[in-house]
Amino acid sequence: MAGHKSGFVNIIGNPNVGKSTLMNAFVGEKLSIITSKAQTTRHRILGIVNGDNFQLVISDTPGIIKPAYELQSNMMDFVKSAFEDADVLLYMVEIGEKALKDERFLDKIKNSKIPVLLLLNKIDAASQELLEEQVQYWQHLLPKVEIHAISALQNFNVKEVFDRIIQLLPEAPPYYPKDQLTDKPERFFVNETIREKILTHYKKEIPYSVEIETEEFLEDTDIIRMRSVIMVERDSQKGIIIGHKGSALKRVGVEARKDLEKFFGKQVHLELYVKVNKNWRNDAGQLRRFGYNN
Repeated sequence: MAGHKSGFVNIIGNPNVGKSTLMNAFVGEKLSIITSKAQTTRHRILGIVNGDNFQLVISDTPGIIKPAYELQSNMMDFVKSAFEDADVLLYMVEIGEKALKDERFLDKIKNSKIPVLLLLNKIDAASQELLEEQVQYWQHLLPKVEIHAISALQNFNVKEVFDRIIQLLPEAPPYYPKDQLTDKPERFFVNETIREKILTHYKKEIPYSVEIETEEFLEDTDIIRMRSVIMVERDSQKGIIIGHKGSALKRVGVEARKDLEKFFGKQVHLELYVKVNKNWRNDAGQLRRFGYNN
């Protein structure tokens, strides 16, 4: 395709800086979970934005952390791979932040051979003085990167960044069919929607001990029937997820169903179950099954 641009654009940064919010703003669909809790994104999720003469394949990655267990090591492998296949790298920081949680990633950015856009996010919460000070700080630390001040949540400067990315993309035919929105299967979004509700409604360790598996996804013309299992690591967590007379689990189910009906554009019947799956976060076989260390 003459004059057609295509490329992979990968977003990296510490947890909770707004990576998922930006990706969803670009794609126009809720592909990535957004909550106020850290480590919300566990996988690399590709969103595909198509125009007549471009295809932008954007990847949201887990926030950069020092891994404490096997699951987190696998999450950081997704971040490493983001450096390997990007045509443009978006390094997202929020106002007041000084470095990445892992210095090695900062060195990779300094030595990057591809264009890096540093996105200074959440500027709606900063004074002009602080903003100018931050721009100077990052210019000094990373002289080769291009700095853009944005607010992903308020959609401020998001279009300008998007247009700049399109300018930087190489000329290439599309990598995916032009009507495709993401590389993930439907069940993935069912799992992520349920997990988002658990992140929202449960405290402490519970959300991080949970994995979702959708065992059934049957689509008819006017309804989709789904059966999903919420896996926890301990019996005590199972009780907390279910709640008094099943009330907590019911709330998760009702809210997830509403979001899924919006996402799929048809009626959804969702059955939820809770199972104990001891120590899944450190079990290589289980992690592979859940798509972490392929």
